[in-house]
Amino acid sequence: MSDSKPLKRTIAQPPEKLCSVKTSCPSKSAGGLGAVLQSFKHGLSEMGLLRTLQTFRQVNQKEGFDCPGCAWPDPKHRSPFEFCENGAKAVAEEATYKRVDPNFFQRHSVEELGHWTDYQLGKAGRLTHPMLLEKGATHYRKIDWKEGFDLLASALLQLDDPNKACFYTSGRTSNEAAFLYQLFVRRFGTNNMPDCSNMCHESSGKGLGATIGIGKGTVTLEDFDKTDAIFVIGQNPGTNHPRMMTALRGAKKNGAKIVTMNPLKEVGLMSFTHPQSVGDMLSGGVSLTDLYLQVRINGDLAAMKGIMKHLFDMEAQNPGSVIDTTFIQERTLDFENFEYDIRNADWSEIESDSGLSKAQLKEAADIYAQAKSVIVCWAMGLTQHENGIANIQSCVNLLLLGGHFGRDGAGVCPVRGHSNVQGNRTVGIWEAPSDAFLDRLGKGMNFEPPRDHGLAVVPAIEAMHNGKISLFFALGGNFISATPDTEYTAQALKKCKLTVQVSTKLNRSHLITGDTALIFPCLGRTEHDQQTSGPQFVTVENSMGIVHRSQGRLTPASKELLSEPRIVAEIASRVTPVEGFDWLALTDNYDSIRDLIEASIAGFENYNKRVRHRDGFELPNGPREGRFTTKSTKAHFTVHPLPKHHIPKNHLMMMTMRSHDQYNTTIYGLEDRYRGVGAERRVVLMNKEDMTEMSLSERDVVDLFNRFNGRERVARLFVVIGYDIPKGSCATYFPEANVLVPIDKFAVKSLTPASKSVVIEIRPAKKS
Repeated sequence: MSDSKPLKRTIAQPPEKLCSVKTSCPSKSAGGLGAVLQSFKHGLSEMGLLRTLQTFRQVNQKEGFDCPGCAWPDPKHRSPFEFCENGAKAVAEEATYKRVDPNFFQRHSVEELGHWTDYQLGKAGRLTHPMLLEKGATHYRKIDWKEGFDLLASALLQLDDPNKACFYTSGRTSNEAAFLYQLFVRRFGTNNMPDCSNMCHESSGKGLGATIGIGKGTVTLEDFDKTDAIFVIGQNPGTNHPRMMTALRGAKKNGAKIVTMNPLKEVGLMSFTHPQSVGDMLSGGVSLTDLYLQVRINGDLAAMKGIMKHLFDMEAQNPGSVIDTTFIQERTLDFENFEYDIRNADWSEIESDSGLSKAQLKEAADIYAQAKSVIVCWAMGLTQHENGIANIQSCVNLLLLGGHFGRDGAGVCPVRGHSNVQGNRTVGIWEAPSDAFLDRLGKGMNFEPPRDHGLAVVPAIEAMHNGKISLFFALGGNFISATPDTEYTAQALKKCKLTVQVSTKLNRSHLITGDTALIFPCLGRTEHDQQTSGPQFVTVENSMGIVHRSQGRLTPASKELLSEPRIVAEIASRVTPVEGFDWLALTDNYDSIRDLIEASIAGFENYNKRVRHRDGFELPNGPREGRFTTKSTKAHFTVHPLPKHHIPKNHLMMMTMRSHDQYNTTIYGLEDRYRGVGAERRVVLMNKEDMTEMSLSERDVVDLFNRFNGRERVARLFVVIGYDIPKGSCATYFPEANVLVPIDKFAVKSLTPASKSVVIEIRPAKKS
């Protein structure tokens, strides 16, 4: 296929142009020599040999830095190379020798950069200086830090209502920076703190909090060595959380059974070759999944109902063999309504909605029934639906039936993305804080925090669009590429008077701005952080509630870079000065910030001492210890109807997903080798029967349409690829397909965009 000219469009979306798609057979095993070669190939291309070896040896080590990628926990006994392929790519992208300096911005206008792909933007390199885009200007220009801070402070102080500002946070921000940030924002007078949790695991937090009393996972890494069965639902760890593969491999070798529910047959859940195991390399890897249930998109709730319906039947045939009635009677509430709902569920509806047969679900129930301990893992495949909370609470229901809480090898395991997204929430990045949290924060910091809840991501976009927010500040992230309904969100951002981005690298959010825009470049995880008292370390919380230290060693990309805590302190000292409270002095030694966290946040007693332990420390987790921390002190069964989807003829249910060469919105490369798709990201993976019914052929170029609530959204120039995916379902990459995700379709209560259940129409592309 020859290159085609881009259509006229705004710069909010990735460019609508195509290259020649390369397809091959999907990989047969994840990891292995291919992962090793790709890791070092990427490192060498960005950092050179010596820097690659130096940096890779520090990733996830006890005296090194925490990988800026996923939040999977580190084992206590670590190998010399404790990282995965995508972690290596994340580190190389940050430690690159390439630079986006003031000369770069002189050469390239904002309009020109808008027609670069996200891959090209990311590959440009590290930001080196504070930059300003003035109203009506075509290019960013260099400024000094004082000018930037004064400009932002003036804009904030001129607001007649603090709620007209919005303060976004990315999950890679350290505990120290996040705590200072939320303290500044609340002293400023608002709880408008949307964060990336709103778009991923908000459904998990709200679903778990209401049923077991804590919005986090309840298992530890060691539980994977002790479990009998693992259900992996709506998750692709081979691409998104590759270090989890080692834990699954270990569990399988210890005799655990693994059940997978996912619309695509992801190779990372089929077989894994440990790159540091000679035996795996010689044998071709370890087979992981014992039962692969290729569920329809958003058919997971129906599938779980089917499994639990089988469990009730099995218990009736052999009382006391499957369901832990003692646990249910003593430790739970609302079982009777739940039991009635499951027993009366209709099998034809379950099979139709899930796309699975009664016999397949019986196999899953058999594995569950034979296990003394069960873990259920999930990610975005469950949370990013209108029924996201119902999906998570169904996972809880499944575990409660067998009493799989408070015992070794059992519990819930929501797998988080960014390496400190969970820590950010723990230390206060939350638009809807509880009164208990605010009471403790106010007492510890001697002020009265604002009590009215602020805006999550979707309401914040709506507020910007409606002119109710005029200043947008982002501590990390790539907001325009991470959020739904790209063109609508772009219009919202452009209505702001000022947009500010604290970033390490160039991304599309630097191009979609308010009247005026600032870029504040910051230190990365890999880099040496020197403050007045000496070298500093920061702390992070992993997916399993372990808080540990992270300390970069590399020379910073520019002498102009400031740490995130310092940037926040500089702003706060100008906007919210407090008599007797020295914001800037706090950043001379980060121990001072950790002392404030200890005084204000539950679970951080003796913070500075405990975090210096080589393995960090574990935050309190009642359900992990066998105590449900709900108001009733008991776990709650819940009842949920099956979601209803109206999918017209010649329409499909689409989910967005990452490629293997991608982490969140960062595009490392153009080879999704596990799926056998390369050189092009504007692809739509379709069932071949659907292709035939729609008169489509392999590599046809199509346009995709969504018309939710009467507004048309269009993503043009996508290439059709036949793939093993259930009939009626299709898959696309984000951010290319984010334009199709409606701003007004989101999970009930959690407001998480329904990026995994988008009804689309597919038409042959119009010729330009």
